[in-house]
Amino acid sequence: MPSTRAEGALRRVIVTADDFGLAIPVNEAVERAHREGVLTAASLMVAEPAAADAVARAAAMPALGVGLHVVVVDGRPLLPPEAIPDLVDGTGMLRSDLARAAVRYFFHPRVRRQLEAEIRAQFAAFAATGLRFDHVNAQCHMHVHPTVFGIMLKVARDYGRPPFRIPFEPFGPSWRAAGDARGLRFANAYLLAPWLALMKARLAAAGIAHNDRVFGLGDSGRMTPPRVRALLAQLQPGVTEIFFHAATRRWDGIAPALAEYRLEDELAALVDPEVARVLRAPGTATIPFGGLNSSHA
Repeated sequence: MPSTRAEGALRRVIVTADDFGLAIPVNEAVERAHREGVLTAASLMVAEPAAADAVARAAAMPALGVGLHVVVVDGRPLLPPEAIPDLVDGTGMLRSDLARAAVRYFFHPRVRRQLEAEIRAQFAAFAATGLRFDHVNAQCHMHVHPTVFGIMLKVARDYGRPPFRIPFEPFGPSWRAAGDARGLRFANAYLLAPWLALMKARLAAAGIAHNDRVFGLGDSGRMTPPRVRALLAQLQPGVTEIFFHAATRRWDGIAPALAEYRLEDELAALVDPEVARVLRAPGTATIPFGGLNSSHA
């Protein structure tokens, strides 16, 4: 079972699994990683087929912080396609062309209205589960987009102002730990910097908490036990979120991009004894997002 918050710890770590509710093997991994490993939080996709199963499991794990994984691209919408025609493709799924979607969200008022309707519906669906809002983030980190972020921030005020994920991965520690994908890590750290600074400023103005940094951005789908151990050696003071995409097995209908992820290996990292030893060492505490306070906003 993950450790609780330790007052005065120099390094606080939030260990999150994304895509909770996507499929039963994902939900099984979340439950196992929380009960037997280091997982402290999970991000729920409210419109996916296994969402009800995820909610039932979460209700039996009160120490697990469950947040909303807002999906506005490359996934299943909550509203019917006819209510959001500009957000979906011919199959009724949210469009997977992220760049095109980003442009449309920014420039087209009608698209923005549909976007807000879908985001509001997802917040309302999460609230209807009875689970406490531990945090908010978005599929493919689309909350970095200023339009998506602005809508999410506005809606979050109506739901208790839950903490947000800031997907900032520091280049130096990430590069030293992994030693690969240098260009991607550099881009994640520096090209996103203006948008992340704006997010932090707007969250501070709204009195909403957030993490300081993440690990997992440059290593999505490759958070294996050795890689996670190397990343943990680079932990810094403050609040670090480490996020995973884990599953107990493959399933019918898995998306091609996700099928390339080492989902079972990511679960292995979450229950790895050495990972647990590092995270339970003096000076380090694992927490859900709910363990943050206003001083980290």
